[in-house]
Amino acid sequence: MGSERTLTDEQREIKERFRADVGYWASSFDTILQIDPEFIENYRNWLSYPLKSDALDPKIKEFVLIAAYSQVTHLQTDGIERHIERAFDEAGIGYERADWHPHVVRVETDTPGVTWPSIHGWVHGQEEVSAIPASVLAPEPGDRVLDACAAPGSKATQLAAEMQDEGTLVANDNNLGRLSALRFNCERLGVTNVAVTNRDARNFSLKPFAAEDEHEGPQFDRVLVDAPCSCEGTIRKNPDALDGWSEDHVAGIAGVQKGILRRAIQVTRDGGHVVYSTCTFAPEENEAVLDRVLQKEDCRLVDYDLALEHDDGLTGWRDTEFDPQVAKAKRVYPHQNDTGGFFTAKLEVSA
Repeated sequence: MGSERTLTDEQREIKERFRADVGYWASSFDTILQIDPEFIENYRNWLSYPLKSDALDPKIKEFVLIAAYSQVTHLQTDGIERHIERAFDEAGIGYERADWHPHVVRVETDTPGVTWPSIHGWVHGQEEVSAIPASVLAPEPGDRVLDACAAPGSKATQLAAEMQDEGTLVANDNNLGRLSALRFNCERLGVTNVAVTNRDARNFSLKPFAAEDEHEGPQFDRVLVDAPCSCEGTIRKNPDALDGWSEDHVAGIAGVQKGILRRAIQVTRDGGHVVYSTCTFAPEENEAVLDRVLQKEDCRLVDYDLALEHDDGLTGWRDTEFDPQVAKAKRVYPHQNDTGGFFTAKLEVSA
């Protein structure tokens, strides 16, 4: 943690100015003051805030204020809204629909997993912005779809709902310990078109899906890479996520992300789509990953609509300029929609 390190005079000045600018809210959000000064420095740059300014930009204040309070719980529904609403009404649980997605509901409870709609497999609790990637990928019934990093299953089950439980959904995760949660959620929500696999997504093989006379199975129509990351965007619900934050950790996980995304593109058919997402703000894990993959693989970034307030992808970070296409990616910050933070990009595979 930053408070345990020897700080330079400049870093100490940044940290103390941050504390002074935030005022009494700082006591509610002590985590941001305890982490590495570089992280605070990065926040200012991500939001296009000049580091040398004497006053804290309103966007940074908004972020700190909203990050001091816990989030509303969000549920992904399977389309049987009348039953869900009746169950919540009878239980006295308040709810409201998200205006940007027909199957996202905000509920006033900290324990959505013990509600009747959850027990019956009608809903699944998740962060609101976690519903973005599957919506952007937009699979259709009958598609062949891969969720490369699927556990514990919130996005995989949403993909199955988008597919109307038709076609083939391969839900893969390299962490054997997380597969039980993935299987449980698929079973609880009644998903029947899923095959669960335990492979390193960086070298995911199509051979197990091949017919007897084929060397490899068919490529996928669509692939979701919700990559493992440094989780900077989850600090509202999990402040401990930044306990081990460091520039070295960010650099290390970025190498894994590049490998996963490259393989995802390789197993996708020409004209197919790949969605890359993370719950972090670090450009090293987001735009830099896209920039590298654009150089190495036959693909391009495509634009998409997102009815949530967001910023475009960064076209440069520190001394590095990225491919201009990365501006088509979208960054969601906590203060924009009262959610967690998220990054999503959509790629089209070409010959």
